[in-house]
Amino acid sequence: MCKIKLTHTLSVVIPAFNEEDGICAVIERVLSTREKLAAMDWGLELIVVDDGSRDRTAPCVANYRDVQLINHVTNRGYGAAIKTGFKHASGDYLAFLDADGTYPPESFPDLCGAAVAQQADVVIGSRMSGTRSEMPLTRRVGNLAYATLLSLIGNTVVRDTTSGMRMVRRTALEQLYPLPDGLDFTPAMSTRAIHENLKTIEVPICYAERVGRSKLSVVRDGVRFTNTIIWTAMTYNPVRILGLISLALLAVPFVVGLYLAVLRAQGVTTLNAWQVYALFGAAVCGFAGISLFSLGAMFNYLVALFDKHPVRRGLFGKPIFDPPLDRHFGWMGIVSTLGGVALSIGALVLGLNGWEITRLWLYLLASALLMMIGIQLTIAWLVMRVLEQLAQREVTTQHDLEDAVP
Repeated sequence: MCKIKLTHTLSVVIPAFNEEDGICAVIERVLSTREKLAAMDWGLELIVVDDGSRDRTAPCVANYRDVQLINHVTNRGYGAAIKTGFKHASGDYLAFLDADGTYPPESFPDLCGAAVAQQADVVIGSRMSGTRSEMPLTRRVGNLAYATLLSLIGNTVVRDTTSGMRMVRRTALEQLYPLPDGLDFTPAMSTRAIHENLKTIEVPICYAERVGRSKLSVVRDGVRFTNTIIWTAMTYNPVRILGLISLALLAVPFVVGLYLAVLRAQGVTTLNAWQVYALFGAAVCGFAGISLFSLGAMFNYLVALFDKHPVRRGLFGKPIFDPPLDRHFGWMGIVSTLGGVALSIGALVLGLNGWEITRLWLYLLASALLMMIGIQLTIAWLVMRVLEQLAQREVTTQHDLEDAVP
């Protein structure tokens, strides 16, 4: 009898650490999807990675002949277990879900259908898309915060960044790796998928209360997830994150300046201690904002040079200026520096003509701020032009070599 060749094979990996109470039920639920997957011309491979369990998780799994059991001698982490499973999988689509019974294996056929229909690289089982969910309120709020953060950073609407049930096209693994070994495996995957321009879709799934005690710490892992999203995104588009921070910082001198203008219009010429301190804070925030933005722009050139791809531009997905703002840093720096010098000379002349320091300090402060900003912008412009030349060197060399061929 000829064996029918299936169109696709789904390799499901279950990472398990001390899950003897629920692992058998999850395995049986996964295996129960085999018939429905076969009707769609999909094969099923199930791999359980016992991540150094100290209970009977491994013996429970060993009772299933059609389940591949892989053992970690010691506990290496959630992400490490999944990556081990992926390494031993043979399917052209790889999937994973938790061993605690919270995710519905019955939804895998839906995820497979969506992957093929939409030609997706990553399919996420979304718990935050309006379906029935028994997720605790604290975790729901946390997931909403992570999704909002990633949506802002990645300029893409994301509903569930930490779902532990998802599918990945095998060919996309090279772009998704490296990924961490811990519980922050899933937010890191979501962040990298977006910035690698992999087609990522979300399919609504139900979510149930877990079997046994949760291993997730709301505070500790929440901080880890946030750091993972930010630092992973920083390796792709630093100016987007640092630029958003710089906009918040630059808002401070704008507001303080507006406030001082209103005071001046009302005839106030003497500032109290709080108003002077606000002015000091505005100067610091203004310089920090410009510095962070220029630093982010320089980092983008470094990332482009390292990864050999065009420089990512714009805070909101598309360049706001044409030519890009960083190309204006040269003349902006010169103008700012000259403006500061002119203001300082004006303050010196007024001082020589009898003005007291109580009237001159504000002009001197503004002069120093303008000159520091100007120098910062000029240096950033020079560095970025050098990095741009380095990025173009390989392309230019290849072009010259091709032209030299007779």
